[in-house]
Amino acid sequence: MWDPSTYQRYADERSRPFVDLLARVGAEDPREVVDLGCGPGTQTAALPGRWPRARITGLDSSAEMIDRARRLETPVRFEVADVRDWRPGPRTDVVVANALLQWVPGHDELLRSWAAALPAGSWLAVQVPGNFTAPSHRALYEVAGRPRWRDRVLPALRVDPVSEPAGYAELLLDAGCDVQAWETTYLHLLPAAGDAHPVLSWMEGTALRPVRAVLGDGPDWLTFRRELVAELVRAYPVRAGRVLFPFRRIFFVARPGAEAGS
Repeated sequence: MWDPSTYQRYADERSRPFVDLLARVGAEDPREVVDLGCGPGTQTAALPGRWPRARITGLDSSAEMIDRARRLETPVRFEVADVRDWRPGPRTDVVVANALLQWVPGHDELLRSWAAALPAGSWLAVQVPGNFTAPSHRALYEVAGRPRWRDRVLPALRVDPVSEPAGYAELLLDAGCDVQAWETTYLHLLPAAGDAHPVLSWMEGTALRPVRAVLGDGPDWLTFRRELVAELVRAYPVRAGRVLFPFRRIFFVARPGAEAGS
C-alpha cells in the first residue's frame, strides 16, 4: 500500500526529475496525454497549463494515490489501472512514466509494445531511479541480510531493476524510435529535523515499502528501522543541520516513427 503523505514528504525534490523530463518533450498540441504512475497527481495536475486542449489522464495502481489525486482541482481524469495492462490508443501523443518502471519487472517488453503501438511522431518520456548501488541501498541490503531478517526481507527487495541509459537507448532504437537518453545526479540537501534520519524518511516513501509490507507495523518493523538508521547515520552524516543525499536518475525520451534528430 502506498501512503501519499509519506511519499510527499520530499515533494519538491521528487518533482524536479518530472520537470526536467517534460522539458525534453516537444509536443505542441497533443490530442491525448497519459501520465503512468501519476501518484498523488500533483505533477500531473500542472499539465493542462501546458497543453490546454489535450485530454489528460493520470493512471496509478494505488487506490490511495488516486483517491488523493481526485481531490485536486484540475480537469485531469484520474483512474486506478495496472500499467502492465495499459496500451496506447490511436490518439495518444504523449506518454509519461516518471519513477514508475523500476517497480515493473520485465518492463523492457512493455517499452517495446508501447513503441509499436504509439502513433508515429508521438512522445514517450521515462525517468527511473539509478541509485540502486547507492549507500542507502547498500545499507538496506546489509541489514536485510542479517540472520534475523534474511528469510523474510531479502526476497522482497529488488536487485537493480533498471538498465543504463545506453541500454534503454539501444532497445528503443531497435524498436524504430528516435531517442534521447541521459542521466543526472541530483544533490539533495535534506534537513535533519526530529528523531528520524532524513534518508530513512525518504526511503520510507519508496524503497522501504516492500519491507514494511512484509514486517507489518509492529515491533519487527521498528527494530529493522532502528538497525537501518544506525547504518544510514554512518553513510550520511549531518552537516550544519543537513544531510547531503546524492540521487542518480536515468532519463530517456523516444519518438516512434520520427526521423533521427527531429
